[in-house]
Amino acid sequence: MMKTSFLFGLFLLLAGCQTTPHQVSINEVTFQVSLAEDDNSRAMGLMYKKSLPPDAGMLFIFPDSRPRAFWMKNTLIPLDILYFNHNKILVSIQADVPPCRNTTSRCPNYPSEKPAQYVLEINAGLADKYGFKVGDELILDLKK
Repeated sequence: MMKTSFLFGLFLLLAGCQTTPHQVSINEVTFQVSLAEDDNSRAMGLMYKKSLPPDAGMLFIFPDSRPRAFWMKNTLIPLDILYFNHNKILVSIQADVPPCRNTTSRCPNYPSEKPAQYVLEINAGLADKYGFKVGDELILDLKK
């Protein structure tokens, strides 16, 4: 009986320690996101991921707002890349960006049209599916 009580208590403790995922929303469409907040995580991004759930993505957070360019080296899935300025307003979309399978030369860059501080990568085609457009607002719900 005591062992069962201990295991139940341990289960409750571990269940309480699970982290709530970070979320972002655009036009009431919500994505569960991983964060890339430092140089290492931003450099790795979604490299080597074989798939991404339809409601998932990665949010890149930079310390400043400036022109950004992403590439798809070692990224295995096509993506939409959404660039947001320091006010979290969508300023540029690179849609249906293909993986870079070129092993002999440099992969192409996909730049923002204006300075960006936040970049959201989601599955290719979703920006069009949901009608995201320049001027849309990014709402952050980031858990600490």
